[in-house]
This record gives sequence, C-alpha cells and structure tokens, in this order.
Amino acid sequence: MTKTIPVLAGLFGAGLAANGVVMLAAPEAWYFAVPGVTATGPFNQHFLRDIGLIFVLLGSAVAFGAARPETRTLLWGMAALWLSGHALFHVWEVAAGLCGPDVLPRDFPAVTLPALIAIALSLWSVRHVDG
Repeated sequence: MTKTIPVLAGLFGAGLAANGVVMLAAPEAWYFAVPGVTATGPFNQHFLRDIGLIFVLLGSAVAFGAARPETRTLLWGMAALWLSGHALFHVWEVAAGLCGPDVLPRDFPAVTLPALIAIALSLWSVRHVDG
C-alpha cells in the first residue's frame, strides 16, 4: 500500500492539472460541459482561466509530492487546504441561502470529493513521512 498511494496521488494530481489545462485552453467549452456550472452565473473567461491556473498548480503540487516524498506533507496539505476551502464555500452558499441544498449532491464529485481525497492523502503522508 505504501507504493500504491503515491501512484494514485500522481493520477489524482494529473486529473486536477488536466482539468486546469482544459479551463485555460477552452474555458467556454468547460463552462458548458461541467454539470451545474452554468447555474453559478454567466460565463466569465477571465475567472475560469484564473481558476484553471489554480487547478494546474494544485495538480502539479500533488503530482510533485507523489514523486518526492520529502515534499508530500507540505504540498498535499496545501492542496487539501484550498480544495477544502472551496468545498466549504459551496456549503456556505447553501447555508447563506444563495442556492438550494440540491446543489451539494450535484457538486460532490467535482468539489467535495477532491477535497476529501486531498485530506486523506495529507493524513496518509503525515503517517508515512519517511516515504
């Protein structure tokens, strides 16, 4: 299992980065392809590319941490912080009445699940600090 987790983390990081690349390269296509995104407001190319850069950075950090054990805890922890903040912001929007609770299950695969994966990876890295 000690060798499997970094491989899975590398794949997770590649997926995050790939999402960011698509956001950068084809923001309008991404906007219309991802379920629920059109309900969050009008298309904003600048905003989507900003977030695309964040996803490329997060994905690169997770992938780099997968390859370099000495950086894992820091890099995976930072990715977990941003992804968790993003997920909590979605929960806050429901709590504040900005959208209905029906958005939480819709957003789970793309918002909450990545945060939970990053948290799990971070906890695993703390327990396996020696690589």
